[in-house]
Amino acid sequence: MFTFRISILPILACLPVQAALAQDTPVPDSIAQRALACTACHGKEGRATSEGFFPRIAGKPAQYLYNQLRNFRDGRRQYPQMTYMVAHLSDDYLKEMAGYFSSLHPPYPPPQVVIVLPTTAERGRRLVRNGDAARNIPACASCHGERLTGMLPAIPSLVGLPRDYLNAQFGAWKDGSRRAHAPDCMAQIARQMNPEDIAAVTAWLSSQPVPADMRAEPGAAHKLPLACGSHPQ
Repeated sequence: MFTFRISILPILACLPVQAALAQDTPVPDSIAQRALACTACHGKEGRATSEGFFPRIAGKPAQYLYNQLRNFRDGRRQYPQMTYMVAHLSDDYLKEMAGYFSSLHPPYPPPQVVIVLPTTAERGRRLVRNGDAARNIPACASCHGERLTGMLPAIPSLVGLPRDYLNAQFGAWKDGSRRAHAPDCMAQIARQMNPEDIAAVTAWLSSQPVPADMRAEPGAAHKLPLACGSHPQ
């Protein structure tokens, strides 16, 4: 029987050197460094990943991002990983995170290739641009801006979002697992839409090219088509 013996002395000898190197490389205490935890899901610089269910957070209005962080912390939105991340963070810290990601403007990737019937795409376009007054469904553009890049201070962009994410959010509003401050305008709208409406809207939105300038539109003088608690007027 053979016995193999491996000396651990070289390994032990390296440990003090590695510890010293670690001590000589301080980690900067910056919001960019602390926000790295967010990039595992939302991608580098908050530009989103290819997973499909995680939204881009870079460049969104700071007030919108702050509202969503508070909604996760306070139970109005449900996603265990997000709740765990923000459960014990203060309002001031959430504002700092929101401001950091809002200030980032990396380029967007090309839109998704979405294969649907031309009639479905046209139905989506009409709902986004014109709504359906007979069923009390306002146009998406009437709140999210003519270019669908959002509206200050707290309405997000719609272009550049994955279709899977958009579908999931409509479902969450319809079943009440996503909520906002009352009156919850998106929950009201989602409940007026049937599955065919939602499929058409998300297909059309996710396939649209992203404008070079994705800044949210000014919203001070813009009156929304219905009362919205997260965007008081």
